Amino acid sequence: MKNRLFIKILAAFWLTFMLITQAVWLLFEMKRQERSPPERLLAEAVAPATLAAGTQAVQQAGERGFETLRAQLPADYRNRVSLRRMDGEGDAISPLPPDGNWKESSTLARAPDGSEWRIAFRYFENERSRWPLNTPPEMLVVGLLGGLLFSVLLALYLTRPIFQLQRGFDSLAKGELGVRLEPAIGQRRDEIADLGRDFDHMAQRLQQLVETRERMLHQVSHELRSPLTRLQLAVALGRKSPEAVDRAFERIERETARLETMVNELLTLARAESAQTSGDDYFDLIDIIASVAEDARFEAQTHDIAIEQFGLIESGESQSPVKGSAELIRRALDNILRNAVRFSPPGSTITISTSFDRDSDAYLVAIADEGPGIGEEDVAAIFEPFVRTANAGIGFGLGLAIARRAILAHGGDLQAENIICGGLKITISLPIAKN
Repeated sequence: MKNRLFIKILAAFWLTFMLITQAVWLLFEMKRQERSPPERLLAEAVAPATLAAGTQAVQQAGERGFETLRAQLPADYRNRVSLRRMDGEGDAISPLPPDGNWKESSTLARAPDGSEWRIAFRYFENERSRWPLNTPPEMLVVGLLGGLLFSVLLALYLTRPIFQLQRGFDSLAKGELGVRLEPAIGQRRDEIADLGRDFDHMAQRLQQLVETRERMLHQVSHELRSPLTRLQLAVALGRKSPEAVDRAFERIERETARLETMVNELLTLARAESAQTSGDDYFDLIDIIASVAEDARFEAQTHDIAIEQFGLIESGESQSPVKGSAELIRRALDNILRNAVRFSPPGSTITISTSFDRDSDAYLVAIADEGPGIGEEDVAAIFEPFVRTANAGIGFGLGLAIARRAILAHGGDLQAENIICGGLKITISLPIAKN
């Protein structure tokens, strides 16, 4: 699901402000219950109506009519109205308390006996709020505390994995390739967690590449040491025994050729590993397989080994071109096929079957021999550089490694398996060019 972090932030903001709104409304309701009805409503709506009713009651029945009306009013209203004679006699109710915040609205009324009365309605007028916009202090406290708490939690939620990423990159820059963030991420599921997992994948890939390079350097140095040692011995032999000069030169030529072959294979392997295909060529895979099979057949016939073709290669049909380096693919197929010829006994048959998988839009090429096969423990290792099995014999162990790197560089895959009745089968999957 995309935008998970956005949804979390949106839901958190929405829920927080909704809770703040409900809390403010709850405080308002509690305040309203403490002082009901609101003083402004009393001053603007209730007071005029009460004064009008009192005036009418005084005009009709004097003080007795007013007392009758006051008795019918709610208790809160009853204590707020008063009737005072204008001739200096005492008020009808207790005088107003000496509080400057109490105000009153009043009107004059004349009783039937001709006496004049003042009818007053008092209400409480608070001092001007010292808070901005007349906001109640409770509302500000709830907003500030709620917003602060939410902001702290959100900041921790967002910055903690970012700090972990920063520490991870610092460790990676210092050469600590074993650093991983997944234990710190835990069960978190959002874009930041995905970024942390991508970091782990990157660190793991870097660690594998560095370890592969170190292992490769170690293996190359080991492979170079033997021919160089033989070269030194041949030179020493030629110097020590003049009659052995010719034999020493033959050894030097042979070892030099071996070194040249190994260096060329190492360069090809490095090129395949870095996916440096020569341009964006489009080539026919079936034609390349047919050409490589024809060259291998010429070599195999000297060992009484037959090469048979099935599927698309037999009919010469091609589905779609492949994009990449034709020379690199040719080298990969040639290495696999020559490896099969090398380990096939005389009188055996090597089969090449080709097909096209429309579900994956890829060619499937299977090369099977009738040789001794390899141990199950060596199946996964035969594509690694300088790996030799018990039946490998001579060679540097780079042929299948070059083949695998070349196929992977073109987006394909390479698998090996032992055949039950004997032999080894290597299956290649190579996708066609996408428009």
